[in-house]
Amino acid sequence: MAVILVGAAAMLLKAAGPVALGGRDLPGRAGWLVGAVAPALLGALVVTNTVGDGQSLVLDARVLGVGAAAVCIALRAPLLGAVVVAAGVTALARAVG
Repeated sequence: MAVILVGAAAMLLKAAGPVALGGRDLPGRAGWLVGAVAPALLGALVVTNTVGDGQSLVLDARVLGVGAAAVCIALRAPLLGAVVVAAGVTALARAVG
């Protein structure tokens, strides 16, 4: 029962914005804020999954992999290539260390 209630509440919250706006554009500052939330959330997830380990910070092979992916993206490599390079660098670092 709790899962159904939480699921229904989540669906209602997700539907509230589009229903309330009714196809209208957001005001300027609100539109900018909504556009900035997704990259900020993605960055936070990457950082916490890269250096987080429970309640402590850990610098290990994952940091090298993310760094390699950042270099690939800075050099305008395809996203799939950046993922493959990051996985390879991480695997190599784990095998060596």
